[in-house]
Amino acid sequence: MSTRLAPHGNLLDYVDQALFLGLRATGQSAVTQIVWVYDHEIDDDGVRRFHRNMGYGMAGRLVEPSPLPFGRHRWVTSLGPAAPLRFAPRPRPRSELSDWIDECTRQPIDPQFGPSWHMSVLPMTDGSTAVSLVGSHCVADGGGALLTVYEAVMGARRHLGYPPPHARSWFRALITDLRQSAHDLPETARTVVAAVRFLGKHRKDQKATGATAPTIPAVDRADEAVTAPAVAVIVPIDRWDARAEAMGGNGYALLAALCARLAVHQGRGLADDGTVGLIVPINDRTLEDTRANAVNLAYVRVDPTTVTTDLGATRTAIRNALKTMRETPDEALALLPLTPFIPKAAVRRTADLAFGFTSEPVSCSNVGDLPDDVTRLDGTPAELVIMRGVDQHVTRHVLEERRGLLTVVCGRLAGQVSMTVVGYQPGAPNTKEWLRESIRASLDELGLTGTLV
Repeated sequence: MSTRLAPHGNLLDYVDQALFLGLRATGQSAVTQIVWVYDHEIDDDGVRRFHRNMGYGMAGRLVEPSPLPFGRHRWVTSLGPAAPLRFAPRPRPRSELSDWIDECTRQPIDPQFGPSWHMSVLPMTDGSTAVSLVGSHCVADGGGALLTVYEAVMGARRHLGYPPPHARSWFRALITDLRQSAHDLPETARTVVAAVRFLGKHRKDQKATGATAPTIPAVDRADEAVTAPAVAVIVPIDRWDARAEAMGGNGYALLAALCARLAVHQGRGLADDGTVGLIVPINDRTLEDTRANAVNLAYVRVDPTTVTTDLGATRTAIRNALKTMRETPDEALALLPLTPFIPKAAVRRTADLAFGFTSEPVSCSNVGDLPDDVTRLDGTPAELVIMRGVDQHVTRHVLEERRGLLTVVCGRLAGQVSMTVVGYQPGAPNTKEWLRESIRASLDELGLTGTLV
């Protein structure tokens, strides 16, 4: 996927429309969360100023669906705060910070009707304060959210030039979208031919490998909504980099090693060759890019038995995976122009099959070095910044069907490596303490120590 501005003015990119259709088909919504923790007195006026500034750029918009069942959706403007700034009614102990962070992710989010993002403030009994920002992945991915945060801190109120909601009458929208569909018809026809070839090749590959659809385990309370355990990990950058260098690698390889060891400790299924599969999102965004989701995906296999002593092979595997990603187009991306024509049932089925791997992968996202200004939500640097991506409204059935999940999001800022691990494994206790034990064991094997939140 090449870097580009939003196509045709305010039309959604195909990837963004696919994510929105997935939300409507399954009821599950991906959200991005950033949390600032201040150990010193917070500037309430600074927080309110940030809250006002945040409603611009990519956060200052909503999705307006086409009146056509097969039409292209469009962005419309929604400037300013998406929802009132929420203040907790009473201070809570610092020990409840992690639970409060989870509670914030359960607040309603909707990229069409709003709010597409919200902010909450929690004073704690030890004098510290936490601020949570949660936003829909349909409006901005992690990179887009961090860019918007930086702009809000700096006071930059960017207008993307979208029209207001319902600026077109229903009849005018119908005619305009029919014309757009006619304009897209040659591309759609070429995509249909590509889809037939892709599906034929996919079926042949399945027969050749003997792959079958994963068996869905029977679970109690299958329709119960589940919040997967999440734990933040903070490691000083100097210790992290020193350990990576001592093991013949770099920060990216060390993060991959941590993901591999976490997979082992959580009982994730390995490939036949004993390796762990990593899905590595790579930022594809420029400062002018207005796509909500601007990433490419690299696929890396890591041997978890060697990473505790030597990162050389892991570093090479990551480099080769990035080279493959750049040089070999993902065939599935060529099918994206069919997105508006996919019925809900097919979208739901596609979401169900998305995790049908022969082994159980780990999502390993590294946003890299971030400006220290990202820590200055109220104008002063927070002592701690936590970043993570979570799913709302996910049922136990879905998590079991996907054979669990393990995601790690990592960023570097203000002298700290800040990571968040989200993990769920069928048959495991699936508590935060269970996850903390896996993290401590993995860090220890890599010669690291960290602060867990």
